[in-house]
Amino acid sequence: MAKIEGFRVVNFGVLKDIQLGKLWWNTPGIAPLTPLTAIIGKNGAGKSTLFDAFGFLADALKHGVEEACDMRGRGGFNKIRTLGQTDPIKLEVYYREHGKARPITYALLIDVDDTDRPYVDAEWLLQRRIGQRHNAPSPFLCLASGAGFVWTGDEKVAEVPDNNSDSYDLKDFLSSEEISEALKESEPVKLPDKRRLGVATLGSLQQHPRISKFRHFIENWYLSYFTPNAARDLPLAGPQRHLSASGDNLGNVVQFMEREHPKKFRSILARIAEKIPGIDKINTLRSPDDRLLLRFNDKGFKDPFYAQQMSDGTLKVFAYLLLLEDPDPFPFVCIEEPENGLYHQLLEILGGEFRAHATGRQGGSQIFVTTHQPNFLDGLLPEEIWVLDKGKEGYSTIRRASDNPLVCNLVKEELPLGALWHSGYLDAKQPNAL
Repeated sequence: MAKIEGFRVVNFGVLKDIQLGKLWWNTPGIAPLTPLTAIIGKNGAGKSTLFDAFGFLADALKHGVEEACDMRGRGGFNKIRTLGQTDPIKLEVYYREHGKARPITYALLIDVDDTDRPYVDAEWLLQRRIGQRHNAPSPFLCLASGAGFVWTGDEKVAEVPDNNSDSYDLKDFLSSEEISEALKESEPVKLPDKRRLGVATLGSLQQHPRISKFRHFIENWYLSYFTPNAARDLPLAGPQRHLSASGDNLGNVVQFMEREHPKKFRSILARIAEKIPGIDKINTLRSPDDRLLLRFNDKGFKDPFYAQQMSDGTLKVFAYLLLLEDPDPFPFVCIEEPENGLYHQLLEILGGEFRAHATGRQGGSQIFVTTHQPNFLDGLLPEEIWVLDKGKEGYSTIRRASDNPLVCNLVKEELPLGALWHSGYLDAKQPNAL
């Protein structure tokens, strides 16, 4: 399953320029993102903004950049772009289709045109050729303002000069002479709408399989906007394979699992019941109008409770645990502050389940979580935790907890990371060593 090894955000809210994990132009010593990544930081440090950067990319792919700027309360491009900046918003994803695949870089630049409307300023996909080990990867999609070139086939790509700069644009990849040479083995592209992503338009065509794979990867991200009240809705549309972002089809997913995987689903319900304190059993009941209702047997009561009667925390934990049991899991799951409404014991259970799923199951989802709850960190490793902070100029900075030798040494002494964070050892200004 595809995994993100690095992510860069430039000029997006308080994220003036941050990088997580490895990118193609990094030095070899920088490690890629882990299967589970937890982002921590104080209020206002940029956790929600970082979560929204993933959501913005997914929305831009589906709806176009102009609509994405206006969705989810973002308030338009000028509200999104970092205050005081005039350069484009940049998003960069470095990922592999599977463990042995050559990594692919996707870069997207968004700016406003003369009418002050956002558009795709530049967009490209890069991958090293077979046998290419040193120079920069070669582009197989290269667009500027909706026009450019697509190289077909695995080897029909243009060589590009090496570039170790931390900032770059299209001219860093192709000179005019190289473009002329590349035209002999490429297809010119002119998109009908410069506000739509090229990977959205070209990724729908069979003749561009690598672009299609990337589009499919982003389309299958799961970004959770879960609300317990939505999850209490009774199922109306029949069985559905995957949990929606808000969780409003929880009952439909239960119907699907009951119909398609009845034995496995009963086993899943039993396992989930064991992990939720106070719950003795979870089962289903078919209503007279043929809807499948979810029932929770509380250890202190004889009669069961239905999902509509359960607490927010219980519903949230059940939904997330059911998400992890998806027979066809999402490649990338992004959840903002799962601790909201949860008792700390539930949070510890949930954190352990996230990590077990991401690190232990072959083909399991890569999980990205933002949190401000120390209990969630217990059981995690320093390399799985990133700390956001505000710099002197008001922009966010980010660092990996494992970059701090003191933190690593304390973890080796079996001090839990949650306690270290609570005591200030993960902050930029740390207390004296123990």
